[in-house]
This record gives sequence, C-alpha cells and structure tokens, in this order.
Amino acid sequence: MSIPTDLKYTKSHEWVKTEADGNVSVGITDHAQELLGDMVFVELPQVGDTFTQKQECAVAESVKAAADVYSPVSGEVTEVNSALADNPENINQDAFGSWLFKLKPSNPAELEGLFDAAGYQALLDNEEH
Repeated sequence: MSIPTDLKYTKSHEWVKTEADGNVSVGITDHAQELLGDMVFVELPQVGDTFTQKQECAVAESVKAAADVYSPVSGEVTEVNSALADNPENINQDAFGSWLFKLKPSNPAELEGLFDAAGYQALLDNEEH
C-alpha cells in the first residue's frame, strides 16, 4: 500500500489535501477502505455545515460495517463529492482520489498537528503489532 507524501493524515484514517485556494479535501485512506471492504453507501455532510476538529461529520458504510468519518480540522464544508452517492465503490477503487468533502479551515494551524506520510506509516506499523 502506498501512502502519498503530499497529504496529511489522522489517527482515525482520514487523509487531507491542502488545495491551492486554502481549502482542504478530505477522504478516507486506502488502509481504512481495506478494513471496511466493499463500500455500499456514503453519508456526506451538507455544504455550509461546520465542524470542530475530530467531530463526526460523515459515515462510510460497507458490506462489513459502518464507520464514522471525523473532521481532520475545524471548518466549514464548502463542497461534497456527490458522485459518491451513486458510486461509493469509487473509494475502493481509488481511496486517495475519491475525496468525500472539502472544508474551509477555520484554524489552519490544526493542519500542523496531523501526520505526514512517515508518521502515518509508523501509526499503521504500531497498529499491526
């Protein structure tokens, strides 16, 4: 499994990509989708919803389980990936290419507390032991 080095990561297996406009795209990692299995439904937040860091904001449902998705940083939802409503399996096919929603961070400094690729790999290594 590859872990893109241009993203940030959370302990709860979300990935974060900072966009050119300062907003962030959020998705679940390849590791998370592997644990969940075949995705059947994704419940996304609404544009305009605001969340604090680590607050539940979406749900990813698979044939095995439903998993909460947590906001990696505080902010307001600016866009949702509505294509996932009809094609949640896109997450299984390309977890790092299938963002769930975009946020306008209200406290960009929170991004500094997220894992880089090496830190996330270390987290995964620790989980396996």
